[in-house]
Amino acid sequence: MTFFPGLRRRYGDRIGSRMAFLLAVALLPLGAISVLQSHAVLREAEARSEAALTGETMRAAEHEVRLIQKAQGAAAALAEVVRPLLATGDACETALRDVKNASQGYAAIGFIDNDGQMTCSSIGRVIDFSGSDLTAAALKAGEPLLQINPKGQLSGKSVVVATNPVTDSSGRQLGVLAISLAHSALLGRDSAASQGQVPPVLMTFNGAGEILTSSVGFETGARLLPRDRALAALTGEARTLAFTAATESGAERVFSVVPIIAGRLYALGSWPAGGEAGLWVRALPSFALPSLMWLACLLVTWLAAERMMTQPIRRLRKAILEFAKGSRVVDPLDFADAPQEIRELAEAFARMTDTILHDEAELEDMVHQKEVLLREVHHRVKNNLQLIASIMNMQMRQARTPEAKGLMKGLQDRVMSLATIHRGLYQTTGLTDIRADELLSDIVRQVVNLATGPGRRIAVHTSFGDVRLTPDQAVPLALLLTEALTNVMKYAGAPAGETPRLDVSLRREESSMAVLDVTNSLGTEPPSAETTAMGTGLGAQLLAGFAQQIGGEVRIDKTETSHSLSVRFEIRPLADAEARNESAAEAAPADAP
Repeated sequence: MTFFPGLRRRYGDRIGSRMAFLLAVALLPLGAISVLQSHAVLREAEARSEAALTGETMRAAEHEVRLIQKAQGAAAALAEVVRPLLATGDACETALRDVKNASQGYAAIGFIDNDGQMTCSSIGRVIDFSGSDLTAAALKAGEPLLQINPKGQLSGKSVVVATNPVTDSSGRQLGVLAISLAHSALLGRDSAASQGQVPPVLMTFNGAGEILTSSVGFETGARLLPRDRALAALTGEARTLAFTAATESGAERVFSVVPIIAGRLYALGSWPAGGEAGLWVRALPSFALPSLMWLACLLVTWLAAERMMTQPIRRLRKAILEFAKGSRVVDPLDFADAPQEIRELAEAFARMTDTILHDEAELEDMVHQKEVLLREVHHRVKNNLQLIASIMNMQMRQARTPEAKGLMKGLQDRVMSLATIHRGLYQTTGLTDIRADELLSDIVRQVVNLATGPGRRIAVHTSFGDVRLTPDQAVPLALLLTEALTNVMKYAGAPAGETPRLDVSLRREESSMAVLDVTNSLGTEPPSAETTAMGTGLGAQLLAGFAQQIGGEVRIDKTETSHSLSVRFEIRPLADAEARNESAAEAAPADAP
């Protein structure tokens, strides 16, 4: 898990995974006991299967063993019978021929003297075996012997030769009596095949480890012998032996060795390991079943935890996240099948959401009431300022000098600009932010309407970006724009036949800066006496003061054809206004009389 932190966080930290881990630790002792018991049961089943295979080997080799034992017995009996008949010639051959015909399984029967000459045989002629290694071995052995000859000298086919020494009355060896059995006669139908089962590979071998018979042929049988055990090493056992070993090709097979005649004749049966007649239990390790049960317990525990705990918790978590993101549509959560603790947690969440929704509704009502009151205040201030402007207008009509009228006109414009600002606040504001494009557009329209008339037209072009300001910054900015418009429109003009142009823009720079530009075209005519009277220097002082309030600086550029004013300032975060509103709300009860 340390190499895959993401995977560990996704699965290792889950309730189901942790419960499964704890259960795995708790089941380890039981698992160890189960492995030991399973190993003992498998060993017992293996021993029983090996015993059954030994019996099957004996049943399968019954036909071959019976013929070979019969041939050995016949060889021993004929060794006694043929001794007095050796000098008779025809009588010896007749006796051997009668035995061969009566057996129907012997290929040939004959007496071979110590010189390797077959002088008496069932075929009626003398045959020289002096050059045969098998004959030499039989004469040298001095005891009954079983040998295999892949290509018999008489039949040219594979034969098994049973020999027995022939001695005279003094015990001197005269030669050996040999009975040859055809290999084809030894291959009978075994019991497994007769019962419709897969027959074993059956072989017989002598005490020297030489294969006498093979149900699959000598070449195939040799490839199916155990790789790490020679047949000669198995001939020393006087009891049955069963074991599993790999063949030359690497395949696992089960072998069973049954001694027919200890030290002289053995039967070998083999089956594929894990086959129907083999040790199928070896294909299943002793720890496999306990491990499967252990894994099944872990899986059931994990699924149960997922079903009863993880899934309800995941649904509850999703509902909590949706609520935290702002979704106020809380669907009823069905936790009827969940454990009691999770149901209680879901009920607590439902009560919490109801309380929060109720409190939010009350808070929205309070905010709405405060906003209505604030709008009403702005509306009344706007009405009072308009009333003051009307009174000033009446007073201005009674003024006798252009200077007085100019001063009254300038003051009236400033009062009307304040009224315009409060009308914009009434129409656009909430409690914390003001849209600058709506507020400044109204101010430009108001000032231009006051400055123009039937004899004077100005082409106004505005461009306001989406900038939101706090009320503390919006009011001085609006006053600054009003004063700037008043100043630039004093000298607004155009060549004959053209309309004066006024450009006003507010754009955002970078992320927290804004720039206000006011530009007008200059005319060729000198300003009037009223305009000259209005130039008292108060406008420049007001511009500097308003710019200082919003944290900016005024820059004025004048050319032969235009007059422009630019203010660059930093936009204050809306959170500052929210903090001031909260502070004011908290301090209000303490200041109340």
